[in-house]
Amino acid sequence: MDYTRLLGGSFDYTKEALWGRWTRWLLLLVSTIIFPLIYGYSVRVMSGAKPAPEPQGWIGLFIDGIKVMVISIVYTIPFLILAAAGFAAYFIPVSMTTTPGTGTSSGLGPEMGIFVLLALLVIFIVLAIVIGILSTFAIVRFARTGRMREAFRFGTLLSHIGRVGWLNTFIALLILGIAITVVQFVLMLIPLLGGLLVFILTPAFIVFSARYIALVYESAPAPA
Repeated sequence: MDYTRLLGGSFDYTKEALWGRWTRWLLLLVSTIIFPLIYGYSVRVMSGAKPAPEPQGWIGLFIDGIKVMVISIVYTIPFLILAAAGFAAYFIPVSMTTTPGTGTSSGLGPEMGIFVLLALLVIFIVLAIVIGILSTFAIVRFARTGRMREAFRFGTLLSHIGRVGWLNTFIALLILGIAITVVQFVLMLIPLLGGLLVFILTPAFIVFSARYIALVYESAPAPA
């Protein structure tokens, strides 16, 4: 996977979409406040639209944004279950280490609780990576097909990710996260204006990210 091409192509797309198009930029900036709208616009970018589409059809944008939020929430459920399991694994054994009046142990003890918690932490990190990649492809597939159920065709999604390569995808998304974080960090170092600049550039970050993710998705043919 050519990561330089991904970055360069996304930058050119974002520049063409926003530079000199101040009305579009302002509308997208307002959309970041009513955030389902900006999510809906990112769906249009991820759909493969080129050049970048106009932010119009606001009801449709809002509905698509809500659908993206629902898809994201569904994919976070495993995290919530694992977090609850980790909480129980630590606190239940601690609370059951001894039976009052007998001195006998009826639980695993705090040491075992900590061990289980660490094991769950490792599993959580791996699961976070897997589900993060899976949910990203799910949202793009929804954007490409317009059908929400396509975001939950797990076999199809796994097959597509396999074609792109799990490691390739992980590295690509890691590079995206690092690039955005570094730019925002540098902007925040500017006295007084840093936070304002980050806010003003939010549409650019979102368009850039959506286009970048779309290019990662397109790096291998999607299954039917």
